[in-house]
Amino acid sequence: MAEPERTQPRLRPAPLLFEPTEAATDPEHFFDLESLEDPRELLARATELTLAFRTAADRSVEFQAIAAAQLADPGRFDRLTMAAIAQRADWTEDYAKKMVEFGRELLRTGSQQ
Repeated sequence: MAEPERTQPRLRPAPLLFEPTEAATDPEHFFDLESLEDPRELLARATELTLAFRTAADRSVEFQAIAAAQLADPGRFDRLTMAAIAQRADWTEDYAKKMVEFGRELLRTGSQQ
């Protein structure tokens, strides 16, 4: 997974509305999109959800990187190896190293906010 671009300002994602438990078990149901009949409205809401999920994924990657950097910190008595971090996150060891570097940069610059 590539590191997120920092050249664009953060978009405010559409609110993700939590679905009732009954709806979540229905494989045809997805944030009530299936009930929208107007294709303009469907496109607008689906686009809002797509942007929200992308933003959430980008933020999650940043927090993964921060956590990886913290876990790899040589100053921690409970420091983890790159192999252990990779195993916990289901990454390769090379990717874990890149994420630790990315996380250290985020921590150094305060860019995670």
